[in-house]
Amino acid sequence: MATKNKRASKASRNTRDREATKTEILDAAVEEFARNGLANARIEAIAANTGVTKAMIYYYFNNKEGLYEAILKRGFNAYMQPLQELSLETLSPTEALEEFVRCLLSILVRNPNWPLIMCYEALQNQGRYYKRIGINNIDAQLIAILERGVADGSFRPLDPRFTANNIIGICVFYFISRDGMQYLFPGKRMLGKQMLQLHVEQAIALILASV
Repeated sequence: MATKNKRASKASRNTRDREATKTEILDAAVEEFARNGLANARIEAIAANTGVTKAMIYYYFNNKEGLYEAILKRGFNAYMQPLQELSLETLSPTEALEEFVRCLLSILVRNPNWPLIMCYEALQNQGRYYKRIGINNIDAQLIAILERGVADGSFRPLDPRFTANNIIGICVFYFISRDGMQYLFPGKRMLGKQMLQLHVEQAIALILASV
């Protein structure tokens, strides 16, 4: 019995170690893909930042594309989960829009490299990896809110799909352009608490005023 328990304990520990290693690789990969996109990301750099070998990364993810797809899946399944858990149906369109945008911005504040990865996916890959992992429309919730607001007169006549895209742009562009924006705000830390809070409040006010 003791031997069996030891084996079970060892197997459990090995599983935890494997998951911890994969998480460490994924965290380092987010940094690398955010800096360089899929085209220019280097497995060697990810290995150096995690202390694992390239062979270990290939063991878990097969190749660079497999690692990249894992990053996208984790991003949409984990980062975006709070959006999917929102209960917006009982709110007015204006309240629902503010709640959605505030939630999205809080996700981006916690994961500031995610917009860079999304930008590179659009520029380098024209979004084809979204299709490969089954992500067809990340704006569906937002479009539904806008359609409801137009229908009941809460919002001006607008195209919900174009407007959803513009709203997402207002939220994410700050993170994409943060290195360039530091010249507009000398001495400010663009990812510091004060500037992030300012971005959140300014973005919400601009979006609500625009609809």
